[in-house]
Amino acid sequence: MLTFIIGIITGALAGFIASKLQSGSGRGFLVNLILGILGSVVGGWLFSLIGLEATGLIGTLICSVIGALIVLWLVSKIKN
Repeated sequence: MLTFIIGIITGALAGFIASKLQSGSGRGFLVNLILGILGSVVGGWLFSLIGLEATGLIGTLICSVIGALIVLWLVSKIKN
């Protein structure tokens, strides 16, 4: 249960950080959470392609933020 709660907090934090880096403002807890979860999937997949592995809380957060930034970039390209 604790791992699940830490995952939710990490996902929301990663989505918030990516939102702040990309647009200068957060997008709300739920959107940040979904963005962070998508970011962790995308980031984990990309990291595995280049032979990297995110370990620990900081590594997972960095991987999720990078993935979330990529998701935000793709969404902005699709919208335009």
